[in-house]
This record gives sequence, structure tokens and C-alpha cells, in this order.
Amino acid sequence: QVRLVESGGGLVRAGGSLRLSCTFSGSTFGEHAMTWFRQAPGKEREFVVITRPFGGDTNYADSAKGRFTVSRENTRNTVNLLMNSLKPEDTAVYYCAARRERLFDAGYNYKTQTSYNYWGQGAQVTVSS
Repeated sequence: QVRLVESGGGLVRAGGSLRLSCTFSGSTFGEHAMTWFRQAPGKEREFVVITRPFGGDTNYADSAKGRFTVSRENTRNTVNLLMNSLKPEDTAVYYCAARRERLFDAGYNYKTQTSYNYWGQGAQVTVSS
């Protein structure tokens, strides 16, 4: 059974940076797409970024482009999200999610949370002005 554990959340002032990590266990990390979603108070859960196995593309939400960077540490079964130039509107609970993805599997909507069957517990990120 896949298990995901987020870490690295916290409180930061606007303009600062945070680095989130998600550790993966229970299956083959290199066969899973890894994604980050976030949910702000009073808002729906929204897609942030996806990184794919098998050399597939990485895709960012418009709100994250140019500020957030995702990376995979394959030897550690870990995906990281470096968040720079943080804004108060980035305040949210950030969730790591995973989906097993076969080679050339592109038949699902990666921006929809129901496409992912494995989720972490969430990490709170609070950005003060």
C-alpha cells in the first residue's frame, strides 16, 4: 500500500521561501506520477504541479510558474517543492498525491484531484504580509 508523508511546512513572511518534501513508500516510486495540490481556507482544493515518471513532462499551475520548482530525488523516493517569492495567497494546506502511471499513459486529467488515489496528510503553509 502506498503511503505519502509531507514535511517542511511552516510560517513565513511574504517574499520568503519554503521547501516541502513528500516521502513515498509501499510501491515503486519510479512508476508513479507525483503531484502537489493545495487548499486554502474557504477554497476548493487546487492543482499546483505534477512530475511524471519515464521522463514525462512537468506541468505547473499558472499560480506557481516562475516561483515554484518541483524535483524528484529518485534514490530517496522523495519529491520536493521549493516555493520562492511566497505571497499571502499561497497560504494553504499543501497535499502530496500519487498515481501509478504506465508508460505513455496520458488518458487522465492530471489537474483533477479524483485522478489520484494516494494522498498524504497535508502540510500547512502560512504566508504573512
